[in-house]
Amino acid sequence: MHKIDIELIEMTLDVMKYAIGRISATEHPIGKPKKYEELKELVGETVTGKGVGGEYAFNLWKEHLSKANVPVDHPRNLAFVPAAPTRAAIMFDLVTSASSIHGAYWMEGAGGIFCENEAMKWIVSLTGLPEGAFGVFTSGGTAANLSAIVTAREHWREDDTYKREKGLIITSIGAHSSIKAMAKVADVDILLVDSEERLTGSDLRETIDNLNFHQRKRLFAVVGTGGTTNAGIIDDLEGIAEVCEKENIWFHVDAAYGGGALAADSVRHLFNGIERADSITIDPHKWMFSPYDCGAVIYKNPELAKNAHSQQGSYLDIFKDEGAHGFNPTDYQIQLTRRVRGLPLWFSLATHGTDRYKKSVERGIELAQIAGRMIEENPNVELVREPSLSCVIYRRIGWKPEDYTHWTYENHKKGFALVTPTKWKNGDTFETVSRFCFINPDTTENDIHLILKSMN
Repeated sequence: MHKIDIELIEMTLDVMKYAIGRISATEHPIGKPKKYEELKELVGETVTGKGVGGEYAFNLWKEHLSKANVPVDHPRNLAFVPAAPTRAAIMFDLVTSASSIHGAYWMEGAGGIFCENEAMKWIVSLTGLPEGAFGVFTSGGTAANLSAIVTAREHWREDDTYKREKGLIITSIGAHSSIKAMAKVADVDILLVDSEERLTGSDLRETIDNLNFHQRKRLFAVVGTGGTTNAGIIDDLEGIAEVCEKENIWFHVDAAYGGGALAADSVRHLFNGIERADSITIDPHKWMFSPYDCGAVIYKNPELAKNAHSQQGSYLDIFKDEGAHGFNPTDYQIQLTRRVRGLPLWFSLATHGTDRYKKSVERGIELAQIAGRMIEENPNVELVREPSLSCVIYRRIGWKPEDYTHWTYENHKKGFALVTPTKWKNGDTFETVSRFCFINPDTTENDIHLILKSMN
């Protein structure tokens, strides 16, 4: 399997030809999923004792399997939080994989980790955190949030008073689903403030004041959101920071989606207070135009993260030796084994410069405002709330939940667009509505017009 022969060379050329075509294409189909049974019928058995051969397997990919995916960078993929990696970042993702770098320790990955750290310096500079703050790249927001909360919990438990206590964190119902998921993994309880709009300092103050004695004893962290996934809402970070500082509670900001907007001068003021956080999550694979998967966790005091996450073992001792001295990313988050996933981001930043990044982020915000105006001018639809960051929530007047679902599937089946419904709290109930999330600067005003027109 590891020898070099003519078949390998030909296969390499085929793969590079495919990659060049994908990277240089100006248009590509949106793709749609097929059921397992349909795919199995199309491709048959692919993992066999003798193998089916590289050329045959690759043709199956090109003809059938690749078409059953929805590319996250399609300009009319406005569902969830899509992505739009730059061509430079995609190219260097190939280089990252081909280089076979283990990015856990400086001893093995110094060159790659150096590049990651250069990119990280820029991200940290956007937050305004004090000197000494730094971070590492993770697999995504869930891993970053988990790493931060484990760090907070271990720091809290340095006081013997809390050694046997099960921790408690507070966040809002608008927080990302990963907050609940990571709380489960970290085995901490979570208290949700019933507000899908911004969580304010006074909301937090009232919630803490209403805790019983034991709950207050167990409270060790608050999670604010720097751009909710559903609506792009930014919590009152300044007010939350003030309460956390007074109460000596760890303040974590989940800005996995919205963190890219820190680069946009037009909305940077909305994040005031983020510089007072103890930890921050940002996903470059969302609004910093990096390929999947690339998250990041940043700490005001990285030594606290190192105390929580640094792994010990005789086989790892050499990495801590003076002769291998350098920055070891594995010490600051939950993973030991890791690829240098920040490397494509570094290459893209080095290629294009941060000014062009700022411009591309601003375009997402501009598209949301354009969509908002189009919705206001269209008698069939109406805004649920004003656009925030690059998210727009709107309703088709007179539609029921099943109408939104049918419309989504019809547009997707046609290969036209992927725009999915969501739910928004309306009084005591949750209403089904539609939602745009603009990341890709290649999305046009005409794309928006055509999507809205398809609701007529």
